[in-house]
Amino acid sequence: MNNDKWVVSAQDVAERAGVSRSAVSRTYTPGASVSEATRARVLKAAEELGYHVNHLARGLVRNRSGIVCLIASEVDTPYRANLVRWLTQFLQEAGKIAMLINTDRSDDSVSAALQQAINFRADASIILSGMPDSAITRLCSKHGQHLVLINRDESLPGSLSINLDSRSAAEMAVMAFLRAGCRHLAFANSLAGTPSLMKREKDFLAAADKANLPVTVERFGTTSYESGQILAHRLLTRDKRPDAVFCVTDLIACGFMDEARHRFSLRIPEDLCIVGYDNITQAGWSSYNLTTFAQPVERFARDAVQWLIDAEQQDHTLLLRSEQQSDSRMYEAEVKWRGSVRGG
Repeated sequence: MNNDKWVVSAQDVAERAGVSRSAVSRTYTPGASVSEATRARVLKAAEELGYHVNHLARGLVRNRSGIVCLIASEVDTPYRANLVRWLTQFLQEAGKIAMLINTDRSDDSVSAALQQAINFRADASIILSGMPDSAITRLCSKHGQHLVLINRDESLPGSLSINLDSRSAAEMAVMAFLRAGCRHLAFANSLAGTPSLMKREKDFLAAADKANLPVTVERFGTTSYESGQILAHRLLTRDKRPDAVFCVTDLIACGFMDEARHRFSLRIPEDLCIVGYDNITQAGWSSYNLTTFAQPVERFARDAVQWLIDAEQQDHTLLLRSEQQSDSRMYEAEVKWRGSVRGG
């Protein structure tokens, strides 16, 4: 054996241990039959040689790479970063490899990155938001991947859709504003136009209409802190200034609050009540103390990974992907009462 080889093979281990190549394979295969004496010899030889199992090659033999793509936009926002953190943690615990594809750029780099993931034979993809184009979802499905769709309005055979019921949050926000004595409501949204964000706006307008309260809607830019500042300037310079604002995300709410305080000298909640959405870490900081609605991101991630594991285990008993039923789960957002609404 040549000890100068860069990569140690299973055959090298077999020769060092004095066993067959198949005995090495069985040693590293859970549940395979191998005597304790043989296992000990193989493990000792592997340690001496610095051998590691090539799980990618082994997985491809079984038509499984263990790779799961995380397809996301706005990965630098606190909410998305938190979701990625939980997903990667649970995927690692399940023995999977996460491959992140950033879809912020609308050019060929996204298609190239996704094609690379397909070339690596990724087993599944998790679409983390409603922004990536639906063509990406269809391409993943076409190549036989299991799919988890988070906060999207698509439904494909053999996929799991995870969504929030934003209606109860909208009704609770309107009731909180009413209790605080607010009568001039506004909704601050981005121009992202994703299904989840537009549903929050629609549900808030419906809840306000039910309470006979008009709502001024303003939309601008991305779901960023800077967009919140501009939205605040647009709404707070109107002839009829709102006394309560529902911001579609916490990040927009933070920008809105800072602009309201520092440029318009408004007190929160005395002069202006604010509610956000997502319960990012910054919402709990004393500078913001923001009343908001928490998405159960840890549960999203745990349920998504468990569904993928179950789907993989059941593959041999399932129908063709085109004949499979889609799975859908709806979650509630939990209110986090803080100090940005009077009486909250």
